Amino acid sequence: MPGSWIADAAAAARNSTRILAGSVEATRNRALQAAATAIRDRCVQILAANARDLDVSTATDAFRDRLTLTPARIDAMAHGLDEIAALPDPLGRELAAWTRPNGLQFRRVATPIGVIGMIYESRPNVGADAAGLCLKSGNVVILRGGSESLHSARAIHAAMVEGLIAAGLPEACVQIPPDADRAHVGAMLGAAGLVDLIIPRGGRSLVERVQREARMPVLAHAEGLCHTYVHRSADADMARRLVANAKMRRTGICGATETLLIDAAVAGALLPPIIADLGALGCDFRADAAARAIVPGLTPAAADDFDTEWLDATLSVAVVADLDAALAHIAAHGSGHTEAIVAEDEAAARRFLAGTDSAVVLWNASTQFCDGGEFGFGAEIGIATGRVHARGPVGLEQLTTFRYEVIGTGQTRP
Repeated sequence: MPGSWIADAAAAARNSTRILAGSVEATRNRALQAAATAIRDRCVQILAANARDLDVSTATDAFRDRLTLTPARIDAMAHGLDEIAALPDPLGRELAAWTRPNGLQFRRVATPIGVIGMIYESRPNVGADAAGLCLKSGNVVILRGGSESLHSARAIHAAMVEGLIAAGLPEACVQIPPDADRAHVGAMLGAAGLVDLIIPRGGRSLVERVQREARMPVLAHAEGLCHTYVHRSADADMARRLVANAKMRRTGICGATETLLIDAAVAGALLPPIIADLGALGCDFRADAAARAIVPGLTPAAADDFDTEWLDATLSVAVVADLDAALAHIAAHGSGHTEAIVAEDEAAARRFLAGTDSAVVLWNASTQFCDGGEFGFGAEIGIATGRVHARGPVGLEQLTTFRYEVIGTGQTRP
Protein backbone atom coordinates (compact mmCIF):
# COMPACT_ATOMS: atom_id res chain seq x y z
CA MET A 1 0.00 0.00 0.00
CA PRO A 2 1.30 3.50 -0.86
CA GLY A 3 0.70 4.82 2.65
CA SER A 4 2.70 2.09 4.30
CA TRP A 5 5.49 2.35 1.71
CA ILE A 6 5.85 6.08 2.29
CA ALA A 7 5.79 5.57 6.06
CA ASP A 8 8.51 2.93 5.87
CA ALA A 9 10.55 4.94 3.35
CA ALA A 10 10.30 8.14 5.37
CA ALA A 11 11.24 6.31 8.57
CA ALA A 12 14.30 4.83 6.84
CA ALA A 13 15.11 8.27 5.46
CA ARG A 14 14.83 9.82 8.91
CA ASN A 15 17.18 7.18 10.33
CA SER A 16 19.68 7.98 7.58
CA THR A 17 19.75 11.74 8.14
CA ARG A 18 22.21 11.57 11.02
CA ILE A 19 24.66 9.48 9.00
CA LEU A 20 24.46 11.64 5.88
CA ALA A 21 24.50 14.96 7.74
CA GLY A 22 27.48 13.80 9.78
CA SER A 23 29.45 12.54 6.80
CA VAL A 24 32.55 14.37 5.63
CA GLU A 25 32.45 16.19 2.30
CA ALA A 26 34.82 13.67 0.70
CA THR A 27 32.32 10.86 1.34
CA ARG A 28 29.45 12.77 -0.22
CA ASN A 29 31.64 13.71 -3.18
CA ARG A 30 32.65 10.08 -3.63
CA ALA A 31 28.96 9.09 -3.79
CA LEU A 32 28.29 11.75 -6.43
CA GLN A 33 31.30 10.84 -8.55
CA ALA A 34 30.50 7.12 -8.37
CA ALA A 35 26.89 7.85 -9.34
CA ALA A 36 28.09 9.93 -12.30
CA THR A 37 30.25 7.03 -13.45
CA ALA A 38 27.34 4.62 -13.02
CA ILE A 39 25.06 6.85 -15.10
CA ARG A 40 27.60 6.88 -17.93
CA ASP A 41 28.16 3.14 -17.65
CA ARG A 42 24.41 2.49 -17.65
CA CYS A 43 23.67 4.73 -20.63
CA VAL A 44 22.32 1.88 -22.76
CA GLN A 45 20.05 0.63 -19.97
CA ILE A 46 18.79 4.14 -19.21
CA LEU A 47 18.01 4.77 -22.88
CA ALA A 48 16.15 1.45 -23.09
CA ALA A 49 14.09 2.34 -20.00
CA ASN A 50 13.34 5.75 -21.48
CA ALA A 51 12.25 4.12 -24.74
CA ARG A 52 9.71 2.06 -22.76
CA ASP A 53 8.27 5.28 -21.34
CA LEU A 54 8.17 6.95 -24.75
CA ASP A 55 6.52 3.92 -26.37
CA VAL A 56 3.39 4.35 -24.26
CA SER A 57 3.38 8.16 -24.23
CA THR A 58 0.62 9.95 -26.12
CA ALA A 59 1.76 13.43 -25.07
CA THR A 60 2.41 16.51 -27.18
CA ASP A 61 5.73 17.01 -28.93
CA ALA A 62 6.85 19.53 -26.29
CA PHE A 63 6.00 17.12 -23.47
CA ARG A 64 7.77 14.26 -25.25
CA ASP A 65 10.83 16.48 -25.56
CA ARG A 66 10.84 16.92 -21.77
CA LEU A 67 10.46 13.17 -21.35
CA THR A 68 13.07 12.14 -23.91
CA LEU A 69 16.61 11.18 -22.90
CA THR A 70 19.48 11.09 -25.38
CA PRO A 71 23.13 10.09 -24.92
CA ALA A 72 23.96 13.80 -24.69
CA ARG A 73 21.33 14.41 -22.02
CA ILE A 74 22.47 11.38 -20.04
CA ASP A 75 26.06 12.59 -20.19
CA ALA A 76 24.83 16.03 -19.07
CA MET A 77 23.19 14.37 -16.04
CA ALA A 78 26.47 12.72 -15.14
CA HIS A 79 28.40 15.92 -15.75
CA GLY A 80 25.98 17.76 -13.47
CA LEU A 81 26.76 15.34 -10.63
CA ASP A 82 30.48 15.84 -11.18
CA GLU A 83 29.96 19.61 -11.09
CA ILE A 84 28.00 19.36 -7.83
CA ALA A 85 30.80 17.30 -6.31
CA ALA A 86 33.29 20.01 -7.28
CA LEU A 87 31.32 22.78 -5.56
CA PRO A 88 32.30 23.99 -2.07
CA ASP A 89 30.76 22.12 0.85
CA PRO A 90 27.57 23.99 1.86
CA LEU A 91 27.58 22.44 5.34
CA GLY A 92 29.38 23.88 8.32
CA ARG A 93 29.62 27.33 6.73
CA GLU A 94 29.79 30.14 9.28
CA LEU A 95 26.95 32.44 8.29
CA ALA A 96 27.50 34.93 11.09
CA ALA A 97 29.49 35.28 14.30
CA TRP A 98 29.48 37.73 17.19
CA THR A 99 30.42 38.04 20.85
CA ARG A 100 28.18 39.46 23.55
CA PRO A 101 29.38 41.75 26.38
CA ASN A 102 29.24 38.81 28.79
CA GLY A 103 31.80 36.94 26.69
CA LEU A 104 29.43 34.42 25.08
CA GLN A 105 30.44 33.64 21.50
CA PHE A 106 27.65 33.03 18.98
CA ARG A 107 27.95 31.33 15.57
CA ARG A 108 25.26 30.73 12.98
CA VAL A 109 26.22 27.57 11.06
CA ALA A 110 24.72 26.02 7.91
CA THR A 111 23.13 22.58 8.38
CA PRO A 112 20.94 20.24 6.28
CA ILE A 113 17.17 20.60 6.25
CA GLY A 114 16.65 16.84 6.82
CA VAL A 115 14.26 14.71 4.75
CA ILE A 116 13.07 16.26 1.50
CA GLY A 117 10.16 14.99 -0.56
CA MET A 118 10.50 15.83 -4.25
CA ILE A 119 7.46 15.48 -6.52
CA TYR A 120 8.12 16.16 -10.19
CA GLU A 121 6.68 15.52 -13.63
CA SER A 122 7.94 14.32 -17.01
CA ARG A 123 11.65 15.26 -17.03
CA PRO A 124 13.53 12.19 -15.72
CA ASN A 125 16.84 14.04 -15.41
CA VAL A 126 15.27 16.06 -12.58
CA GLY A 127 15.67 12.99 -10.37
CA ALA A 128 19.44 12.94 -10.83
CA ASP A 129 19.77 16.69 -10.29
CA ALA A 130 17.63 16.62 -7.15
CA ALA A 131 19.38 13.58 -5.71
CA GLY A 132 22.79 15.10 -6.38
CA LEU A 133 21.98 18.43 -4.75
CA CYS A 134 20.38 16.75 -1.75
CA LEU A 135 23.35 14.42 -1.21
CA LYS A 136 25.90 17.22 -1.40
CA SER A 137 23.86 19.35 1.04
CA GLY A 138 23.44 16.45 3.47
CA ASN A 139 19.72 15.96 2.86
CA VAL A 140 17.98 12.63 2.41
CA VAL A 141 15.44 12.66 -0.43
CA ILE A 142 12.37 10.70 -1.50
CA LEU A 143 11.73 11.21 -5.22
CA ARG A 144 8.31 10.75 -6.75
CA GLY A 145 8.51 11.26 -10.50
CA GLY A 146 5.59 11.26 -12.90
CA SER A 147 4.05 7.97 -13.92
CA GLU A 148 5.01 8.74 -17.52
CA SER A 149 8.73 8.52 -16.63
CA LEU A 150 8.66 5.58 -14.19
CA HIS A 151 11.06 3.29 -16.07
CA SER A 152 13.52 6.11 -16.71
CA ALA A 153 13.39 7.19 -13.07
CA ARG A 154 14.06 3.68 -11.83
CA ALA A 155 17.07 3.27 -14.12
CA ILE A 156 18.54 6.58 -12.96
CA HIS A 157 17.81 5.73 -9.32
CA ALA A 158 19.74 2.47 -9.69
CA ALA A 159 22.80 4.49 -10.68
CA MET A 160 22.37 6.82 -7.70
CA VAL A 161 22.15 3.82 -5.36
CA GLU A 162 25.35 2.45 -6.88
CA GLY A 163 27.04 5.70 -5.92
CA LEU A 164 25.73 5.53 -2.35
CA ILE A 165 26.97 1.98 -1.93
CA ALA A 166 30.40 2.89 -3.31
CA ALA A 167 30.70 5.65 -0.71
CA GLY A 168 29.40 3.52 2.18
CA LEU A 169 26.27 5.64 2.67
CA PRO A 170 22.79 4.19 3.37
CA GLU A 171 20.74 3.34 0.29
CA ALA A 172 17.80 5.05 2.01
CA CYS A 173 19.47 8.41 1.33
CA VAL A 174 17.80 8.40 -2.11
CA GLN A 175 14.51 6.53 -2.55
CA ILE A 176 11.74 6.26 -5.14
CA PRO A 177 8.35 4.49 -4.90
CA PRO A 178 8.21 0.98 -6.35
CA ASP A 179 5.36 1.79 -8.76
CA ALA A 180 3.39 4.62 -10.37
CA ASP A 181 0.46 4.57 -7.93
CA ARG A 182 -0.72 8.19 -7.59
CA ALA A 183 -1.62 7.53 -3.97
CA HIS A 184 2.09 7.85 -3.13
CA VAL A 185 1.74 11.60 -3.63
CA GLY A 186 -1.02 11.97 -1.07
CA ALA A 187 0.81 9.74 1.38
CA MET A 188 3.97 11.83 1.06
CA LEU A 189 2.06 15.08 1.54
CA GLY A 190 0.59 13.71 4.75
CA ALA A 191 3.88 12.47 6.22
CA ALA A 192 4.27 15.33 8.69
CA GLY A 193 7.02 14.69 11.20
CA LEU A 194 8.83 12.38 8.79
CA VAL A 195 9.27 14.64 5.75
CA ASP A 196 10.63 18.11 6.53
CA LEU A 197 10.13 19.88 3.20
CA ILE A 198 8.17 19.19 0.02
CA ILE A 199 9.37 20.50 -3.34
CA PRO A 200 6.92 20.21 -6.25
CA ARG A 201 8.22 20.66 -9.79
CA GLY A 202 5.60 20.53 -12.48
CA GLY A 203 2.47 22.18 -13.79
CA ARG A 204 -0.02 24.40 -12.02
CA SER A 205 -2.32 21.58 -10.94
CA LEU A 206 0.53 19.70 -9.24
CA VAL A 207 1.85 22.77 -7.43
CA GLU A 208 -1.63 23.83 -6.31
CA ARG A 209 -2.39 20.35 -5.00
CA VAL A 210 0.85 20.20 -3.04
CA GLN A 211 0.28 23.64 -1.55
CA ARG A 212 -3.27 22.66 -0.62
CA GLU A 213 -2.60 19.24 0.90
CA ALA A 214 0.94 19.30 2.29
CA ARG A 215 1.27 19.05 6.07
CA MET A 216 4.82 20.37 6.02
CA PRO A 217 6.53 23.44 4.47
CA VAL A 218 6.49 23.66 0.66
CA LEU A 219 9.18 25.22 -1.53
CA ALA A 220 7.08 25.90 -4.60
CA HIS A 221 7.18 27.70 -7.89
CA ALA A 222 4.47 29.29 -9.97
CA GLU A 223 4.18 28.81 -13.71
CA GLY A 224 7.02 29.97 -15.91
CA LEU A 225 5.08 32.76 -17.58
CA CYS A 226 8.24 34.54 -18.72
CA HIS A 227 8.39 37.79 -20.72
CA THR A 228 10.94 39.31 -23.05
CA TYR A 229 10.56 43.06 -23.58
CA VAL A 230 12.24 44.66 -26.61
CA HIS A 231 12.87 48.28 -25.64
CA ARG A 232 13.01 51.08 -28.19
CA SER A 233 16.81 51.28 -27.69
CA ALA A 234 17.38 47.58 -28.45
CA ASP A 235 19.99 46.53 -30.97
CA ALA A 236 17.91 44.98 -33.75
CA ASP A 237 20.17 42.00 -34.47
CA MET A 238 20.55 41.23 -30.77
CA ALA A 239 16.79 41.41 -30.24
CA ARG A 240 16.17 38.94 -33.06
CA ARG A 241 18.74 36.47 -31.71
CA LEU A 242 17.61 36.70 -28.11
CA VAL A 243 13.88 36.39 -28.81
CA ALA A 244 14.42 33.36 -31.06
CA ASN A 245 16.57 31.65 -28.42
CA ALA A 246 14.36 32.63 -25.48
CA LYS A 247 11.31 31.12 -27.15
CA MET A 248 12.49 28.31 -29.40
CA ARG A 249 15.70 26.83 -27.92
CA ARG A 250 13.52 24.51 -25.81
CA THR A 251 9.87 25.44 -25.72
CA GLY A 252 8.88 23.04 -22.95
CA ILE A 253 11.03 24.39 -20.11
CA CYS A 254 9.86 26.87 -17.49
CA GLY A 255 12.44 29.48 -18.56
CA ALA A 256 11.11 29.71 -22.11
CA THR A 257 9.67 33.10 -23.02
CA GLU A 258 5.90 32.87 -23.34
CA THR A 259 5.13 36.54 -24.11
CA LEU A 260 6.97 39.01 -26.33
CA LEU A 261 6.45 42.67 -25.48
CA ILE A 262 7.78 45.12 -28.05
CA ASP A 263 8.00 48.89 -27.80
CA ALA A 264 5.64 50.72 -30.16
CA ALA A 265 8.47 53.00 -31.26
CA VAL A 266 10.33 50.11 -32.94
CA ALA A 267 7.55 47.57 -33.48
CA GLY A 268 6.97 48.65 -37.10
CA ALA A 269 10.57 47.93 -38.05
CA LEU A 270 11.44 45.07 -35.70
CA LEU A 271 8.31 42.99 -35.23
CA PRO A 272 8.05 41.67 -38.84
CA PRO A 273 11.59 40.19 -38.91
CA ILE A 274 11.19 38.78 -35.37
CA ILE A 275 7.93 37.09 -36.41
CA ALA A 276 9.57 35.81 -39.61
CA ASP A 277 12.51 34.38 -37.64
CA LEU A 278 10.23 32.59 -35.19
CA GLY A 279 7.84 31.43 -37.89
CA ALA A 280 10.72 29.82 -39.76
CA LEU A 281 11.49 27.88 -36.58
CA GLY A 282 7.90 26.59 -36.36
CA CYS A 283 6.44 29.08 -33.90
CA ASP A 284 2.75 29.99 -33.78
CA PHE A 285 1.44 33.30 -32.43
CA ARG A 286 -1.36 34.89 -30.41
CA ALA A 287 -1.18 38.62 -31.02
CA ASP A 288 -2.95 41.75 -29.84
CA ALA A 289 -4.58 44.20 -32.27
CA ALA A 290 -1.53 46.48 -32.49
CA ALA A 291 0.74 43.58 -33.42
CA ARG A 292 -1.76 42.31 -36.00
CA ALA A 293 -1.90 45.76 -37.58
CA ILE A 294 1.85 45.53 -38.17
CA VAL A 295 1.95 41.85 -39.17
CA PRO A 296 -1.42 40.92 -40.70
CA GLY A 297 -2.48 37.30 -40.49
CA LEU A 298 -1.40 36.62 -36.92
CA THR A 299 -3.95 34.77 -34.80
CA PRO A 300 -5.84 37.15 -32.51
CA ALA A 301 -5.04 36.71 -28.83
CA ALA A 302 -7.91 35.48 -26.68
CA ALA A 303 -8.66 37.04 -23.31
CA ASP A 304 -6.57 34.52 -21.36
CA ASP A 305 -3.71 34.00 -23.81
CA PHE A 306 -1.44 36.47 -21.99
CA ASP A 307 -2.01 34.43 -18.81
CA THR A 308 -1.04 31.14 -20.46
CA GLU A 309 2.19 29.20 -20.02
CA TRP A 310 2.31 27.58 -23.43
CA LEU A 311 5.21 25.16 -22.89
CA ASP A 312 5.07 24.74 -26.65
CA ALA A 313 5.94 26.57 -29.87
CA THR A 314 3.33 29.28 -29.29
CA LEU A 315 4.11 32.88 -28.36
CA SER A 316 1.85 35.65 -27.13
CA VAL A 317 2.75 39.03 -28.69
CA ALA A 318 1.81 42.53 -27.55
CA VAL A 319 2.90 46.00 -28.60
CA VAL A 320 3.34 48.30 -25.60
CA ALA A 321 3.61 52.07 -25.51
CA ASP A 322 6.76 52.28 -23.41
CA LEU A 323 8.73 50.84 -20.49
CA ASP A 324 6.06 51.68 -17.96
CA ALA A 325 3.45 49.88 -20.06
CA ALA A 326 5.72 46.83 -20.27
CA LEU A 327 6.16 46.77 -16.49
CA ALA A 328 2.40 47.13 -16.02
CA HIS A 329 1.73 44.23 -18.40
CA ILE A 330 4.20 41.99 -16.55
CA ALA A 331 2.68 42.96 -13.19
CA ALA A 332 -0.79 42.09 -14.47
CA HIS A 333 0.03 38.83 -16.25
CA GLY A 334 3.37 37.52 -14.98
CA SER A 335 3.96 34.64 -12.58
CA GLY A 336 7.03 36.05 -10.82
CA HIS A 337 9.41 33.67 -12.59
CA THR A 338 11.75 35.28 -15.17
CA GLU A 339 11.67 38.47 -17.24
CA ALA A 340 14.16 39.95 -19.71
CA ILE A 341 14.73 43.32 -21.36
CA VAL A 342 16.67 43.90 -24.57
CA ALA A 343 18.00 47.44 -24.45
CA GLU A 344 21.06 49.59 -25.11
CA ASP A 345 19.75 52.34 -22.81
CA GLU A 346 21.28 51.51 -19.42
CA ALA A 347 18.92 53.78 -17.47
CA ALA A 348 15.91 52.05 -19.00
CA ALA A 349 17.39 48.62 -18.35
CA ARG A 350 18.12 49.49 -14.72
CA ARG A 351 14.53 50.70 -14.30
CA PHE A 352 13.29 47.41 -15.70
CA LEU A 353 15.53 45.34 -13.41
CA ALA A 354 14.34 47.27 -10.37
CA GLY A 355 10.74 47.50 -11.49
CA THR A 356 9.88 43.83 -11.88
CA ASP A 357 9.10 41.65 -8.88
CA SER A 358 10.16 38.36 -10.43
CA ALA A 359 12.69 35.89 -9.04
CA VAL A 360 15.06 36.38 -12.00
CA VAL A 361 15.43 39.45 -14.22
CA LEU A 362 17.85 39.64 -17.16
CA TRP A 363 19.25 42.42 -19.32
CA ASN A 364 20.35 41.54 -22.86
CA ALA A 365 20.23 37.80 -22.24
CA SER A 366 17.83 34.97 -23.03
CA THR A 367 15.30 33.94 -20.38
CA GLN A 368 16.50 30.37 -20.92
CA PHE A 369 19.50 31.22 -18.74
CA CYS A 370 17.17 30.81 -15.75
CA ASP A 371 18.74 27.47 -14.87
CA GLY A 372 20.79 26.36 -11.89
CA GLY A 373 23.59 25.02 -14.05
CA GLU A 374 23.90 28.36 -15.86
CA PHE A 375 24.02 30.14 -12.48
CA GLY A 376 27.00 28.00 -11.49
CA PHE A 377 24.99 25.89 -9.03
CA GLY A 378 25.90 22.64 -10.79
CA ALA A 379 22.20 21.86 -11.17
CA GLU A 380 18.93 22.94 -9.65
CA ILE A 381 16.18 21.25 -7.73
CA GLY A 382 13.67 23.76 -9.07
CA ILE A 383 12.91 27.45 -9.53
CA ALA A 384 11.38 29.08 -6.47
CA THR A 385 9.04 32.01 -7.09
CA GLY A 386 7.94 32.61 -3.52
CA ARG A 387 9.40 35.23 -1.20
CA VAL A 388 10.40 33.12 1.79
CA HIS A 389 13.65 31.15 2.15
CA ALA A 390 14.64 30.88 -1.54
CA ARG A 391 14.01 32.57 -4.89
CA GLY A 392 15.12 31.65 -8.39
CA PRO A 393 17.14 28.48 -9.08
CA VAL A 394 17.40 26.40 -5.91
CA GLY A 395 20.88 25.01 -5.41
CA LEU A 396 23.01 23.82 -2.53
CA GLU A 397 22.85 26.96 -0.40
CA GLN A 398 19.06 27.06 -0.58
CA LEU A 399 18.86 23.43 0.60
CA THR A 400 20.40 24.27 3.96
CA THR A 401 19.06 25.79 7.13
CA PHE A 402 21.13 26.73 10.16
CA ARG A 403 21.67 26.23 13.85
CA TYR A 404 23.31 28.37 16.50
CA GLU A 405 26.43 27.38 18.38
CA VAL A 406 27.01 29.25 21.63
CA ILE A 407 30.39 28.95 23.38
CA GLY A 408 30.93 30.16 26.91
CA THR A 409 33.49 30.15 29.68
CA GLY A 410 31.14 29.30 32.53
CA GLN A 411 28.63 32.15 32.23
CA THR A 412 25.38 31.93 34.18
CA ARG A 413 22.34 34.10 33.56
CA PRO A 414 21.53 36.56 36.36
